[in-house]
Amino acid sequence: MNICTYTFEDYLSLVRSFHGHLAPGVVIGGVMVDVAYRRLPAEGLFDAICETRACLPDAVQLLTPCTVGNGWLRIVDLGRYALALYEKTGGKGIRVFLDPARLEKWSEIRAWFFKTKPKAEQDPDRLLDQIREAGESIYGVQEVEVHPCFLGRPHRGGFAVCPLCGESYPARDGGICRACQGESPYRDSVKGTLPVVS
Repeated sequence: MNICTYTFEDYLSLVRSFHGHLAPGVVIGGVMVDVAYRRLPAEGLFDAICETRACLPDAVQLLTPCTVGNGWLRIVDLGRYALALYEKTGGKGIRVFLDPARLEKWSEIRAWFFKTKPKAEQDPDRLLDQIREAGESIYGVQEVEVHPCFLGRPHRGGFAVCPLCGESYPARDGGICRACQGESPYRDSVKGTLPVVS
């Protein structure tokens, strides 16, 4: 079994190095990307949507040019294990989802997906064997056309310097940056900077 241009084993190594451990969700996500790619035209520029934040975006980033950083991968967190690859300007594409109705035959995948067995009791080797053996059979595939609001990338507009913290921020956010408006992820306001380490 190959996953895009990788053998199954090579893809597992890639998952370990990128994701930090051999997450079944990234392995399944790789198969999902492969399923979508094989149904798209060979030529063309594609964007991606992931319908969950868990694991699946890493499979898209490993196997396609679509990343969160370049804006070609969008995460619309609906909590569904699904992704779509779609034509960048027209929006037509392929959506792939892990289909619960097709998991009856695959007890270890089903136990992992529905969390019916504690992680310590799961058999990771058997889970990977089932993912490989199941191949494309456990996924639903749909032709889709994405909503026009997902076509193209939003422009960032101009930048300003926040009069409170002195850092740059998108001017559309108002007179001060969002962190100084109270959205900072840090417990205390940041004071000063540390010296440069050479």
